[in-house]
Amino acid sequence: MAHHASAEKRHRQSVARAANNRYFMSTLKTFIKKARTGITAKDESAQATLRRATSFIQHVANKGVIHRNKASRLVSRLTKFYNKSL
Repeated sequence: MAHHASAEKRHRQSVARAANNRYFMSTLKTFIKKARTGITAKDESAQATLRRATSFIQHVANKGVIHRNKASRLVSRLTKFYNKSL
């Protein structure tokens, strides 16, 4: 348990950041899953879901939740998957 004011503040910040990161990572996985299933099902809105997933991946990387190289890798793999399905 924290005993100093600064340590208590850091703990509050870490709890808030963990909650934010959990939200972003969960939403990121959902976007990726929706994009992949839409592409596999040859859905007509697959390109739109791919665009939204790509945008969210870059948004999460800009927030610092994931590394920019990981974001680039995820976007690349999703795009490659989409192009193969055409």
